[in-house]
Amino acid sequence: MAIVPPATAVAVPRLGSAFGLSDRGRVRGNNEDNFLIDPTLSLLAICDGMGGHHGGEIAAEQTLEEIRNFLMATTQGVPLPGHDAVLYEPDPDATWPDQTMPAIATLWDAVEYANDRLYQRNVNSGTGNLYGMGSTLTGIWRMTDDGPLMCFHVGDSRLYRFRDYELTRITKDHTLYQQALDEGIVDALPNRNLLLQAIGPSPSVRPDIKAVDTTPGDVYLLCTDGLHGLVPEIEIERLLRNICYLSLEEQCNQLIALANDFGGTDNVTAVLIRYDDQANSDKPIVA
Repeated sequence: MAIVPPATAVAVPRLGSAFGLSDRGRVRGNNEDNFLIDPTLSLLAICDGMGGHHGGEIAAEQTLEEIRNFLMATTQGVPLPGHDAVLYEPDPDATWPDQTMPAIATLWDAVEYANDRLYQRNVNSGTGNLYGMGSTLTGIWRMTDDGPLMCFHVGDSRLYRFRDYELTRITKDHTLYQQALDEGIVDALPNRNLLLQAIGPSPSVRPDIKAVDTTPGDVYLLCTDGLHGLVPEIEIERLLRNICYLSLEEQCNQLIALANDFGGTDNVTAVLIRYDDQANSDKPIVA
């Protein structure tokens, strides 16, 4: 799954137009970020890998592959490697009135599946029990035409919504720093990049999964900490206000440039999607 973004924005059914870009930054020798835009599944996701000796690149790539494989199996009947296909079928006797709970359950299973596959790879290489390679994971997915837009999240990559010229953070970082803030600690805060959980290092994971409020015209930004960890949110918002009339391609380029202007000390990835409830189909593109 090479980091080769599409040349132009692509149409993603049930979502809208999307574009992504990733850059190694000004300091790092390689890029351990990766992202996925899959119109076939109405799925966008980003990963920030960790592990050294290219382990982070492997972790990010495998995480995206396993999420995609699982969702293809459950929604399209495509067999998982080593597993029988389990096609999702709506339950006429279900107690929930909409598609939110089926989507949450499917995403939870997908994240658990990806974590188990990467954890087993760590165990097989002798690096299990929190010392193996791992990856953050943040994505959005719309399971059905009438279903909600779902966000799934592990780690400290982020999802933002840009609406009416205001930027709103949708996800909460799974970090010691965020935990300290939640507990009211203001002094002697831990480093911002100390993760509480990620895909791969541990045998279990507890993703945040929720439905996201949508309005046609919303722009959603998925980004790694190479952007939000270097650039204050107010600066990201100011940039989007100033360039919201540009194409998604140009907006992504300017977000990457902004991160590099603030030092570029980390890999940086930005994926944008302009939400349109009447979006049409196109062929899948993987970055």
